[in-house]
Amino acid sequence: MPARIIEGKAMARRILQELKEEVLYLQRKFHILPGLAVILVGDDPASAIYVKIKAKACEEVGIKSDQHLLPKDISVEQLLDLIEALNQDSSVHGILVQLPLPSSIDERRVLEAVLPSKDVDGFHPSNLGGLLIGNPLFVASTPLGILELLNQAGVAIEGQHAVVVGWSIIVGKPTAFLLLQRRATVTICHAWTADLAFHTQLADILVVAVGRPGLITGSMVKEGVVVVDVGINRVGEKVVGDVDFISVAEKASLITPVPGGVGPLTVAMLLKNAVLACKRACGLL
Repeated sequence: MPARIIEGKAMARRILQELKEEVLYLQRKFHILPGLAVILVGDDPASAIYVKIKAKACEEVGIKSDQHLLPKDISVEQLLDLIEALNQDSSVHGILVQLPLPSSIDERRVLEAVLPSKDVDGFHPSNLGGLLIGNPLFVASTPLGILELLNQAGVAIEGQHAVVVGWSIIVGKPTAFLLLQRRATVTICHAWTADLAFHTQLADILVVAVGRPGLITGSMVKEGVVVVDVGINRVGEKVVGDVDFISVAEKASLITPVPGGVGPLTVAMLLKNAVLACKRACGLL
């Protein structure tokens, strides 16, 4: 029986509506306006699109969004000076550095410059370490979106075997730790994993986030698996995921589409982090 498709759009709309009501309450009751600063370095087309999507969502919810569009040849020192100014600005509650940065810039140094209390992307070592012990200030928005999607779809996680393909700090590792906290048995696969299909065929829950179109095929999964495809790949005029949707959907019980699956929830959870940062900064939590 073909899989049930888990759409993230409707879930994201509900979250954004709840955030809109919460932001309105903060304004009316406490005269507080959540502020999010977004830094984009260079002219990467995909990054520019993502920043516009986030800005539009902020406008919809009522969050003040300041965009800092910087040339690709900006020096690290200039970028760090901007981040420090934003760290000190009390009207800015969250800071997002759009990745990837140009190769000339030390990405880790930049991410570590953001205050953990304003790191709504969850990439600061303090927040990554907090995730390890189960107590981060913020978790990256895509992993949060994945867990929200599984929750809303009624997927049982405790006691299940979850396989995460991809080990980035943006998706793979945080997702693995969130699933581990929900008492799943977790396997992480990456480019050096021998016999990838052996591991994916054991998965009750399969999360794929590597950026390789069609990497996972129907022969690599078992019947009834829940599949979350995080991949975004442009093939000709189409956007496709890391999962060969047609063949895998024939065996999966649940599957996310690309586009329209995890993506909308990523933006919604980012804004949820921004509102959370505002409430913490204002002593409301």
